[in-house]
Amino acid sequence: MSLSIQATVGFDTSSLSKSPDISGGTTPDMNMHRDSAKYAQEQDQQDPLRHLREQFVIPSKAALHSKTLHPASGTQPSTDEDSIYLCGNSLGLQPTLTQKYFQQYLQTWASKGVFGHFKEVEDSNLVPWLHVDDDVVGDMAKVVGALPSETAVMQTLTANLHLMMASFYRPTKDRYKIILEGKAFPSDHYAVESHIRHHELDPEEAMILIEPKTKETPILDTDYIKSIIDKHAESTALLLLPGIQFYTGQFFDMPTITSYAQSKGITVGWDLAHAVGNVPVQLHDWNVDFAVWCTYKYLNCGPGSIGGAFVHERHGQVTAKSAGPHGESRFEYRPRLSGWWGSSKASRFAMENEFHPIPGAAGFQLSNPSVADTTAVRASMDVFKQTDMNQLREKSLKLTKYLEDLLDSLAKEQEASGGGACFSIMTPRNPAERGAQLSVLLVPGLLDAVMHHLEKAGIVVDERRPDVIRVAPAPLYNSYQDVFAFVQRFDEACREASQASASQKASTVMVDGGKEDKGWSEIK
Repeated sequence: MSLSIQATVGFDTSSLSKSPDISGGTTPDMNMHRDSAKYAQEQDQQDPLRHLREQFVIPSKAALHSKTLHPASGTQPSTDEDSIYLCGNSLGLQPTLTQKYFQQYLQTWASKGVFGHFKEVEDSNLVPWLHVDDDVVGDMAKVVGALPSETAVMQTLTANLHLMMASFYRPTKDRYKIILEGKAFPSDHYAVESHIRHHELDPEEAMILIEPKTKETPILDTDYIKSIIDKHAESTALLLLPGIQFYTGQFFDMPTITSYAQSKGITVGWDLAHAVGNVPVQLHDWNVDFAVWCTYKYLNCGPGSIGGAFVHERHGQVTAKSAGPHGESRFEYRPRLSGWWGSSKASRFAMENEFHPIPGAAGFQLSNPSVADTTAVRASMDVFKQTDMNQLREKSLKLTKYLEDLLDSLAKEQEASGGGACFSIMTPRNPAERGAQLSVLLVPGLLDAVMHHLEKAGIVVDERRPDVIRVAPAPLYNSYQDVFAFVQRFDEACREASQASASQKASTVMVDGGKEDKGWSEIK
């Protein structure tokens, strides 16, 4: 395969991000051809964030294929060749600090018992457990462009979505509809439908789905979204959209959509599962009503780890008032589902039955957060503190553009060979309208064979059946050489899959070849 790097031009990112030069550093020799690996090496050498890769445990190829806990899986240094891990949009890699901090947490539990809630430990990086959530919200707030008081580290994404909707979805006779995208992540769809049914409304009438104009064009442009809002403006109570669409990788124009919907009297919430830690967002400045997110993708906090929530400061106010004659609450605050961890610390252990909410997002918490989970968040935030979202976005734009250029060159080669390209890119071509991820649509029937080849080569990407692979270079730990190696192997995988028989393409092929050895491609 002959790869060349295409020249890039500047672009207008409007309010979504700055407009950095994404053409890379030195201009590559356009006669390099196969030696484009040299270009990738040069770009990695010039990368000001290259040191951050050392902050992560990169699974080795041997460990990925091992059926045991291979020593290279993070417990010991390894000389094994690193895998090419481009799957941070599904599960981020483990920071090296995570194991260190987990040991401190476990040792505190073992040696202090219940006193770990309150006792400072001088040789630990962790705070007493009573303050674990407070310890990370300030750093998390910087990642999402919020005030610390507007940010909570709590629950998990869908649980937080339910909590937010319990407070913000207040249907009336006139305003009762919820607008969401037709291809929303299923858990969002389930949550929305369940709240509509909880209010004894009909989802067929109250649930408005924004469907793509055609199957061939899955991108939802801002004007089209506005037109759906206009059509249902007078009867809509809530708009819920993703910051980045999980399937296509589209980055929505959050400030424009938020402002437009709110001008129609509609409350606006955002699911930031694929946006947080991936693209810069400014939830406070964009006047977002609420947002929820997970922490196991670009935030690298581990599978199923604790989630996050944002509540704009105008919704989190708590006002004291005189107690009523019948024991009414002495506080005025936004209605919500309440729990003891959302009550003020002064009253939390008083064991009284009056709820005194903490002002801001913290007042929406229910139970004490998992110390194990927040320990992982602490490790993640200590990596993010070594950079900022603008620097990460600048590198991400360059990495993903490099991936796009190499894939475009490969597609042209495939077309020139007479067989046609075996894939196309479905993610928006405008860098301002995407994050790290490119969604690659394969010719029908190739997915299993392509994934088999990539997994066998120690390359980790994500699949979405029937025909899509999602490739996401994470700027914290991925490199230009990762991207180059992936495209080389992807070229081989496409050729191998295209040459396979129809029966071979239709079968489910696993990394180890056996039906009992289920690989990531089958489990997903």
